[in-house]
Amino acid sequence: MEYVTLNNSNLIVSRFCMGGCPLGGYGWGDVQEKNLIDAIHMALDQGVNFFDTADTYGLGQSEITLRKGLDGHRKDVVIASKFGVRVTSNGTVYDNSPAYIQETLEKSLKRLGTDYIDLYIIHYRDKKTPIEDVVEKLIALRDEGKIRYFGLSNIYADEIEEIRPFKDLFVSCQNEYSLANRKNENTLLYRMRELNITPMTWGSLGQGILTGKYTKYNVNFGKDDRRSRDIYENFHGEKLKKNLQIVEVLKEVAEAHGKSISACAIRFILDRIPESVVLAGVKKPEQLLSNVEAYGWNMDVEEIKKLDDISK
Repeated sequence: MEYVTLNNSNLIVSRFCMGGCPLGGYGWGDVQEKNLIDAIHMALDQGVNFFDTADTYGLGQSEITLRKGLDGHRKDVVIASKFGVRVTSNGTVYDNSPAYIQETLEKSLKRLGTDYIDLYIIHYRDKKTPIEDVVEKLIALRDEGKIRYFGLSNIYADEIEEIRPFKDLFVSCQNEYSLANRKNENTLLYRMRELNITPMTWGSLGQGILTGKYTKYNVNFGKDDRRSRDIYENFHGEKLKKNLQIVEVLKEVAEAHGKSISACAIRFILDRIPESVVLAGVKKPEQLLSNVEAYGWNMDVEEIKKLDDISK
């Protein structure tokens, strides 16, 4: 495993962060709690010490499952959780208000079975609560010892200026990024340089399309799998065709290095964005093992260029 210190912090974390969305047990097809807990245990065995979740994943179930999997290992790991997405009777809304931050943090702490969260992340900006008020509340929670550091997620170019005055307070920023979706690459690199925060990538395997397990003939997901929806474009139409071309190149790289296809997709990110942390959700321990094959080696310059060209 490879490790990095998150900027503006003393948090030394694995460059693989186990994503917690599948831990919620909802929207990813067949998900078994035993497999999820076994995957957490496998992650620990492989040197992974960084786990990401959110209050909204499975409406809190992800945090509960993570607590079960990390039982007895709390002090050995860094837990990130997110706030700002609230489910109401009228649908899902974004809420960064100080009152809601306080309310949802207390619930997250209870579900996680801990009295502090290492990294507390704004899941989405609500476009109405001033960032000054959000930061003031997070500082207060840090001073109380309920959180250690705070970070950003899903921040885009037009939101960077409001964050700039507080750049030395945030330690990381998560955005979607993979060989299947490179639209945020420049923004991630910009943040790393200009805002002095560690870039983290979610959707790092394109919701699974970059694992090599899918073809145009087996992407008919059931209604219990979010990837059946058109909004998950990686599995539909021309985008699917393009992604399968990328997978063919990944297969060549995988064969050359004796690694899994998913490991090569992750390695591209690690080499493309130095000091980054890759987030990937897993449902089974064997998926975790396949992913961590990405660490401890580097792609050749020619391989990176070939993947760069095919994925642009």
